[in-house]
Amino acid sequence: MLYKSLQKGLLSSAVLLLVLALAACGPKSSGSITEGKVNVITTFYPIYEFAIEIGGEDINAINLLPVGVEPHDWTPRSQDIINTSKAQLFLYNGAGLEGWVPNFLKSLDSDSEAKAVEVSKGVKLIMTDEEDGHDHGHDHSHGEEETEAEHGDSLHTDPHTWVSPKSALVMAKNIKDSLQAVDPAHTAGYEERYQKLADRLSALDDKFTEELGKLPNKEIVVSHQAFSYLARDYGLSQHAIMGLSPDAEPRGQDLVKLAALIKEEGIRYIFFEELVSDKLAKTLASETGVSTMVLNPVEGLTEAQQKNGDNYFTLMEKNLQNLILALQ
Repeated sequence: MLYKSLQKGLLSSAVLLLVLALAACGPKSSGSITEGKVNVITTFYPIYEFAIEIGGEDINAINLLPVGVEPHDWTPRSQDIINTSKAQLFLYNGAGLEGWVPNFLKSLDSDSEAKAVEVSKGVKLIMTDEEDGHDHGHDHSHGEEETEAEHGDSLHTDPHTWVSPKSALVMAKNIKDSLQAVDPAHTAGYEERYQKLADRLSALDDKFTEELGKLPNKEIVVSHQAFSYLARDYGLSQHAIMGLSPDAEPRGQDLVKLAALIKEEGIRYIFFEELVSDKLAKTLASETGVSTMVLNPVEGLTEAQQKNGDNYFTLMEKNLQNLILALQ
Protein backbone atom coordinates (compact mmCIF):
# COMPACT_ATOMS: atom_id res chain seq x y z
CA MET A 1 0.00 0.00 0.00
CA LEU A 2 2.82 2.34 1.00
CA TYR A 3 4.68 1.42 -2.21
CA LYS A 4 1.57 2.25 -4.27
CA SER A 5 1.03 5.66 -2.67
CA LEU A 6 4.76 6.42 -3.02
CA GLN A 7 4.59 5.40 -6.66
CA LYS A 8 1.50 7.59 -7.13
CA GLY A 9 3.25 10.53 -5.41
CA LEU A 10 6.31 10.18 -7.65
CA LEU A 11 4.08 10.01 -10.71
CA SER A 12 2.24 13.19 -9.66
CA SER A 13 5.58 14.95 -9.09
CA ALA A 14 6.82 13.83 -12.52
CA VAL A 15 3.65 15.14 -14.18
CA LEU A 16 3.94 18.42 -12.27
CA LEU A 17 7.60 18.79 -13.30
CA LEU A 18 6.68 18.12 -16.92
CA VAL A 19 3.93 20.73 -16.76
CA LEU A 20 6.33 23.26 -15.19
CA ALA A 21 9.03 22.49 -17.76
CA LEU A 22 6.57 22.96 -20.59
CA ALA A 23 5.28 26.15 -19.01
CA ALA A 24 8.80 27.58 -18.98
CA CYS A 25 9.18 27.20 -22.77
CA GLY A 26 8.42 29.91 -25.29
CA PRO A 27 6.93 33.41 -24.99
CA LYS A 28 4.34 33.87 -22.28
CA SER A 29 0.70 34.88 -22.57
CA SER A 30 -0.44 38.15 -21.01
CA GLY A 31 -1.28 37.48 -17.38
CA SER A 32 -2.60 35.31 -14.60
CA ILE A 33 -5.98 34.47 -13.05
CA THR A 34 -7.39 37.10 -10.63
CA GLU A 35 -9.81 36.05 -7.91
CA GLY A 36 -13.02 38.07 -7.60
CA LYS A 37 -13.19 39.17 -11.26
CA VAL A 38 -14.57 37.53 -14.37
CA ASN A 39 -11.49 35.88 -15.90
CA VAL A 40 -11.66 36.00 -19.68
CA ILE A 41 -9.17 34.10 -21.86
CA THR A 42 -8.84 35.34 -25.45
CA THR A 43 -6.96 33.58 -28.25
CA PHE A 44 -5.53 36.58 -30.09
CA TYR A 45 -5.28 40.37 -30.14
CA PRO A 46 -8.51 41.82 -31.63
CA ILE A 47 -10.71 39.71 -29.34
CA TYR A 48 -8.55 40.71 -26.36
CA GLU A 49 -8.86 44.41 -27.20
CA PHE A 50 -12.65 44.26 -27.63
CA ALA A 51 -13.05 42.19 -24.43
CA ILE A 52 -11.08 44.78 -22.42
CA GLU A 53 -13.08 47.66 -23.95
CA ILE A 54 -16.41 46.03 -23.10
CA GLY A 55 -15.37 44.36 -19.82
CA GLY A 56 -13.67 47.35 -18.25
CA GLU A 57 -12.94 46.99 -14.53
CA ASP A 58 -15.25 44.00 -14.16
CA ILE A 59 -12.98 41.55 -15.97
CA ASN A 60 -9.44 40.26 -15.94
CA ALA A 61 -8.45 39.44 -19.54
CA ILE A 62 -5.57 37.13 -20.49
CA ASN A 63 -4.54 37.00 -24.13
CA LEU A 64 -2.96 33.65 -25.05
CA LEU A 65 -1.05 34.86 -28.10
CA PRO A 66 2.18 36.65 -27.09
CA VAL A 67 3.17 40.02 -28.62
CA GLY A 68 4.86 39.78 -32.03
CA VAL A 69 3.64 36.24 -32.72
CA GLU A 70 1.52 35.38 -35.78
CA PRO A 71 -1.61 33.35 -34.82
CA HIS A 72 -1.52 30.90 -37.75
CA ASP A 73 1.45 28.93 -36.45
CA TRP A 74 0.93 29.23 -32.69
CA THR A 75 -0.23 26.47 -30.32
CA PRO A 76 -1.08 26.75 -26.61
CA ARG A 77 1.16 25.84 -23.69
CA SER A 78 0.36 23.89 -20.52
CA GLN A 79 -0.02 27.12 -18.49
CA ASP A 80 -2.70 28.23 -20.96
CA ILE A 81 -4.68 25.05 -20.19
CA ILE A 82 -4.31 25.68 -16.43
CA ASN A 83 -5.46 29.34 -16.73
CA THR A 84 -8.38 28.54 -19.03
CA SER A 85 -9.57 25.76 -16.70
CA LYS A 86 -9.95 28.39 -13.94
CA ALA A 87 -11.52 31.09 -16.13
CA GLN A 88 -15.20 31.88 -16.60
CA LEU A 89 -15.00 32.64 -20.33
CA PHE A 90 -12.88 31.44 -23.26
CA LEU A 91 -13.28 33.62 -26.36
CA TYR A 92 -11.92 32.37 -29.69
CA ASN A 93 -12.43 33.55 -33.25
CA GLY A 94 -13.51 30.26 -34.84
CA ALA A 95 -14.14 30.05 -38.60
CA GLY A 96 -11.06 27.79 -38.76
CA LEU A 97 -8.49 30.23 -37.33
CA GLU A 98 -7.53 28.22 -34.25
CA GLY A 99 -7.36 24.57 -35.32
CA TRP A 100 -6.12 23.61 -31.84
CA VAL A 101 -9.33 24.65 -30.01
CA PRO A 102 -11.27 21.31 -29.96
CA ASN A 103 -8.35 19.40 -28.37
CA PHE A 104 -7.56 22.32 -26.08
CA LEU A 105 -11.13 22.36 -24.71
CA LYS A 106 -11.01 18.58 -24.18
CA SER A 107 -7.83 18.97 -22.11
CA LEU A 108 -9.36 21.46 -19.61
CA ASP A 109 -9.98 20.24 -16.05
CA SER A 110 -13.14 18.15 -15.78
CA ASP A 111 -14.60 20.58 -13.22
CA SER A 112 -13.81 23.68 -15.34
CA GLU A 113 -16.72 26.07 -15.77
CA ALA A 114 -15.12 28.02 -18.63
CA LYS A 115 -17.75 28.86 -21.24
CA ALA A 116 -16.27 28.65 -24.76
CA VAL A 117 -17.66 31.22 -27.23
CA GLU A 118 -16.89 31.45 -30.94
CA VAL A 119 -16.99 35.20 -31.50
CA SER A 120 -17.23 35.12 -35.32
CA LYS A 121 -20.67 33.47 -35.09
CA GLY A 122 -23.18 35.40 -37.18
CA VAL A 123 -20.62 36.82 -39.62
CA LYS A 124 -21.48 35.68 -43.15
CA LEU A 125 -18.42 33.54 -43.81
CA ILE A 126 -16.43 33.53 -47.03
CA MET A 127 -15.57 30.13 -48.49
CA THR A 128 -12.49 29.87 -50.69
CA ASP A 129 -10.71 27.17 -52.65
CA GLU A 130 -7.35 28.38 -51.27
CA GLU A 131 -5.49 25.95 -49.01
CA ASP A 132 -6.03 27.32 -45.53
CA GLY A 133 -3.17 25.99 -43.43
CA HIS A 134 -5.05 26.88 -40.22
CA ASP A 135 -7.30 24.03 -39.39
CA HIS A 136 -7.10 20.70 -41.04
CA GLY A 137 -10.31 19.54 -39.39
CA HIS A 138 -12.65 22.13 -40.86
CA ASP A 139 -14.92 24.08 -38.60
CA HIS A 140 -18.50 23.70 -39.80
CA SER A 141 -20.30 25.28 -36.89
CA HIS A 142 -21.69 28.13 -38.97
CA GLY A 143 -24.17 26.28 -41.15
CA GLU A 144 -21.66 26.37 -44.00
CA GLU A 145 -21.68 22.58 -44.43
CA GLU A 146 -24.04 22.75 -47.41
CA THR A 147 -21.61 24.86 -49.41
CA GLU A 148 -18.79 22.48 -48.62
CA ALA A 149 -20.89 19.44 -49.47
CA GLU A 150 -21.83 20.85 -52.88
CA HIS A 151 -18.19 21.42 -53.81
CA GLY A 152 -16.69 18.28 -52.33
CA ASP A 153 -13.97 19.00 -49.79
CA SER A 154 -12.20 21.63 -51.87
CA LEU A 155 -13.51 24.68 -50.03
CA HIS A 156 -12.05 26.22 -46.90
CA THR A 157 -13.44 28.87 -44.59
CA ASP A 158 -11.60 32.18 -44.68
CA PRO A 159 -11.11 32.96 -40.96
CA HIS A 160 -10.01 36.64 -41.21
CA THR A 161 -13.40 38.03 -40.15
CA TRP A 162 -12.17 40.84 -37.85
CA VAL A 163 -10.30 42.69 -40.64
CA SER A 164 -13.60 44.30 -41.69
CA PRO A 165 -15.18 46.78 -39.23
CA LYS A 166 -18.60 45.42 -40.33
CA SER A 167 -17.68 41.92 -39.06
CA ALA A 168 -15.92 43.39 -36.01
CA LEU A 169 -19.30 44.87 -34.98
CA VAL A 170 -20.86 41.38 -34.98
CA MET A 171 -17.91 40.05 -32.97
CA ALA A 172 -18.12 42.86 -30.40
CA LYS A 173 -21.81 42.09 -29.80
CA ASN A 174 -21.01 38.38 -29.29
CA ILE A 175 -18.36 39.31 -26.71
CA LYS A 176 -20.80 41.62 -24.90
CA ASP A 177 -23.54 38.95 -24.87
CA SER A 178 -21.13 36.33 -23.50
CA LEU A 179 -19.94 38.64 -20.69
CA GLN A 180 -23.54 39.40 -19.72
CA ALA A 181 -24.34 35.67 -19.74
CA VAL A 182 -21.54 34.73 -17.31
CA ASP A 183 -21.80 37.89 -15.18
CA PRO A 184 -25.41 39.19 -15.16
CA ALA A 185 -24.66 41.42 -12.12
CA HIS A 186 -22.70 43.83 -14.36
CA THR A 187 -25.03 43.74 -17.38
CA ALA A 188 -25.56 47.51 -17.46
CA GLY A 189 -21.81 48.30 -17.44
CA TYR A 190 -21.13 45.82 -20.23
CA GLU A 191 -23.98 47.31 -22.28
CA GLU A 192 -22.78 50.89 -21.83
CA ARG A 193 -19.15 50.14 -22.72
CA TYR A 194 -20.22 47.96 -25.64
CA GLN A 195 -22.32 50.86 -27.03
CA LYS A 196 -19.25 53.13 -26.96
CA LEU A 197 -17.18 50.51 -28.80
CA ALA A 198 -19.97 49.82 -31.31
CA ASP A 199 -20.26 53.57 -32.04
CA ARG A 200 -16.52 53.73 -32.77
CA LEU A 201 -16.69 50.63 -35.00
CA SER A 202 -19.73 52.04 -36.85
CA ALA A 203 -17.90 55.34 -37.42
CA LEU A 204 -14.88 53.39 -38.76
CA ASP A 205 -17.20 51.36 -41.01
CA ASP A 206 -18.78 54.59 -42.39
CA LYS A 207 -15.34 56.08 -43.01
CA PHE A 208 -14.13 52.99 -44.92
CA THR A 209 -17.34 52.97 -47.00
CA GLU A 210 -17.12 56.66 -47.84
CA GLU A 211 -13.38 56.96 -48.48
CA LEU A 212 -12.92 53.71 -50.45
CA GLY A 213 -16.13 54.34 -52.42
CA LYS A 214 -14.61 57.55 -53.84
CA LEU A 215 -11.46 55.92 -55.20
CA PRO A 216 -11.11 55.13 -58.93
CA ASN A 217 -9.12 51.88 -58.46
CA LYS A 218 -10.33 48.78 -56.63
CA GLU A 219 -7.61 46.12 -57.20
CA ILE A 220 -5.19 45.36 -54.35
CA VAL A 221 -2.24 42.94 -54.40
CA VAL A 222 -1.40 41.55 -50.94
CA SER A 223 1.16 39.07 -49.63
CA HIS A 224 -1.32 36.86 -47.70
CA GLN A 225 -5.01 36.40 -48.41
CA ALA A 226 -6.23 38.08 -45.22
CA PHE A 227 -8.40 40.85 -46.67
CA SER A 228 -11.39 39.05 -48.23
CA TYR A 229 -13.91 40.42 -45.70
CA LEU A 230 -12.51 43.94 -46.09
CA ALA A 231 -12.63 43.57 -49.90
CA ARG A 232 -16.18 42.19 -49.88
CA ASP A 233 -17.57 44.83 -47.54
CA TYR A 234 -15.96 47.85 -49.22
CA GLY A 235 -15.99 46.92 -52.91
CA LEU A 236 -12.32 46.01 -53.40
CA SER A 237 -10.80 43.11 -55.31
CA GLN A 238 -7.97 41.23 -53.57
CA HIS A 239 -5.16 39.34 -55.35
CA ALA A 240 -2.92 37.39 -52.95
CA ILE A 241 0.66 36.21 -53.57
CA MET A 242 0.07 33.44 -51.00
CA GLY A 243 -3.11 31.74 -49.83
CA LEU A 244 -4.92 31.98 -46.52
CA SER A 245 -1.90 30.70 -44.65
CA PRO A 246 0.97 33.22 -44.63
CA ASP A 247 3.53 30.47 -45.20
CA ALA A 248 1.84 28.82 -48.22
CA GLU A 249 4.27 28.84 -51.13
CA PRO A 250 2.95 30.37 -54.38
CA ARG A 251 3.51 28.62 -57.71
CA GLY A 252 5.69 30.21 -60.38
CA GLN A 253 2.74 30.52 -62.80
CA ASP A 254 0.72 32.40 -60.15
CA LEU A 255 3.51 34.96 -59.79
CA VAL A 256 3.68 35.37 -63.57
CA LYS A 257 -0.11 35.98 -63.67
CA LEU A 258 0.12 38.50 -60.82
CA ALA A 259 2.96 40.35 -62.54
CA ALA A 260 0.81 40.59 -65.69
CA LEU A 261 -2.18 41.85 -63.66
CA ILE A 262 -0.01 44.51 -61.95
CA LYS A 263 1.11 45.85 -65.33
CA GLU A 264 -2.34 45.60 -66.91
CA GLU A 265 -4.18 47.34 -64.05
CA GLY A 266 -1.45 49.94 -63.50
CA ILE A 267 -1.14 48.82 -59.85
CA ARG A 268 1.44 50.97 -58.03
CA TYR A 269 1.81 49.23 -54.67
CA ILE A 270 2.08 45.68 -53.34
CA PHE A 271 1.01 45.30 -49.72
CA PHE A 272 2.90 43.24 -47.14
CA GLU A 273 2.40 42.78 -43.38
CA GLU A 274 4.76 43.09 -40.41
CA LEU A 275 4.32 39.72 -38.69
CA VAL A 276 5.01 37.74 -41.90
CA SER A 277 8.10 37.66 -44.17
CA ASP A 278 7.95 40.39 -46.84
CA LYS A 279 10.45 38.61 -49.13
CA LEU A 280 7.97 37.57 -51.87
CA ALA A 281 6.14 40.92 -51.89
CA LYS A 282 9.47 42.75 -52.28
CA THR A 283 10.66 40.36 -55.03
CA LEU A 284 7.44 40.81 -57.02
CA ALA A 285 7.58 44.58 -56.48
CA SER A 286 11.13 44.86 -57.79
CA GLU A 287 10.32 42.65 -60.80
CA THR A 288 7.30 44.78 -61.73
CA GLY A 289 8.85 48.13 -60.79
CA VAL A 290 6.28 49.05 -58.13
CA SER A 291 6.57 50.03 -54.44
CA THR A 292 5.60 48.13 -51.29
CA MET A 293 3.50 49.33 -48.38
CA VAL A 294 1.99 47.82 -45.21
CA LEU A 295 -1.58 46.54 -45.04
CA ASN A 296 -2.05 45.14 -41.56
CA PRO A 297 -4.42 42.20 -40.92
CA VAL A 298 -4.41 43.22 -37.20
CA GLU A 299 -3.69 39.67 -36.04
CA GLY A 300 -1.40 40.95 -33.30
CA LEU A 301 0.81 43.87 -32.31
CA THR A 302 4.56 44.06 -32.85
CA GLU A 303 6.69 45.09 -29.84
CA ALA A 304 7.04 48.56 -31.37
CA GLN A 305 3.28 48.94 -31.92
CA GLN A 306 2.60 47.91 -28.34
CA LYS A 307 5.10 50.49 -27.02
CA ASN A 308 3.54 53.07 -29.34
CA GLY A 309 0.06 52.49 -27.82
CA ASP A 310 -1.36 51.19 -31.11
CA ASN A 311 -4.67 49.32 -31.18
CA TYR A 312 -7.30 47.99 -33.61
CA PHE A 313 -8.49 51.51 -34.43
CA THR A 314 -5.07 53.11 -35.04
CA LEU A 315 -3.97 50.15 -37.20
CA MET A 316 -7.21 50.10 -39.23
CA GLU A 317 -6.98 53.90 -39.70
CA LYS A 318 -3.42 53.45 -41.04
CA ASN A 319 -4.72 50.68 -43.34
CA LEU A 320 -7.33 53.07 -44.71
CA GLN A 321 -4.75 55.81 -45.34
CA ASN A 322 -2.47 53.31 -47.15
CA LEU A 323 -5.38 52.02 -49.27
CA ILE A 324 -6.31 55.61 -50.23
CA LEU A 325 -2.69 56.25 -51.26
CA ALA A 326 -2.46 53.03 -53.29
CA LEU A 327 -5.85 53.28 -55.04
CA GLN A 328 -5.88 56.93 -56.12
